[in-house]
Amino acid sequence: MTETAVGSTAVESKSQQAYAAVKARIVEGTYTPGYRLVLAKIAEDLGFSVVPVREAIRRLEAEGLVKFERNVGATVSGIDPTEYLYTMQTLSIVEGAATALSAPLIDSVAIARARAVNEEMRECLEHFDPVRFTALNQDFHSVLFEHCPNPHILDLVHRGWNRLASIRSSTFRFVPGRAHNSVDEHEALLKLIESGADADTIERAARLHRSATLDAYLAQSN
Repeated sequence: MTETAVGSTAVESKSQQAYAAVKARIVEGTYTPGYRLVLAKIAEDLGFSVVPVREAIRRLEAEGLVKFERNVGATVSGIDPTEYLYTMQTLSIVEGAATALSAPLIDSVAIARARAVNEEMRECLEHFDPVRFTALNQDFHSVLFEHCPNPHILDLVHRGWNRLASIRSSTFRFVPGRAHNSVDEHEALLKLIESGADADTIERAARLHRSATLDAYLAQSN
């Protein structure tokens, strides 16, 4: 490998590290919507040059987590109630479809993994941590939709989750009661998949599960 290639690989590696670090801070709520992302300060915190941080910010912009404002620079994107409504409605449709298409391909090992995550979520309810609960929630649903054989639908699901990332960390903080129902609905979904329920039944259950969280959030907001 040439010296140039080695240098390029090093920058890419640091860019990935910067991307992961900044995204984690957005998801966890350390960087809140509207927070100004000063590249030099982030680079200093991470011990990197500005170059990999700039690449990371561009990647996050492509995912919708960061936006550039004139005379301001890069800031963390926010989601207003209308945007949240539209995104959740769309996600309920595409994730429901992805889950239904995945169902025949989800084996007993995957079911066991999803059930183990759901049990962690149930334990999390005792001393509720909305950020951890949300991370586990995504882990659970990933098991159900990642087997989707349609790459276009799967891409839309990933885009929906990325778009919501900056607000999802606080969703269950606003509606903690919804978390209890969510865990029970997860188990019901797993039982439908285990029993070989038809695609329409699984899709409807997955969509209603997503819509229920949206309804609870909007009711609380109003």
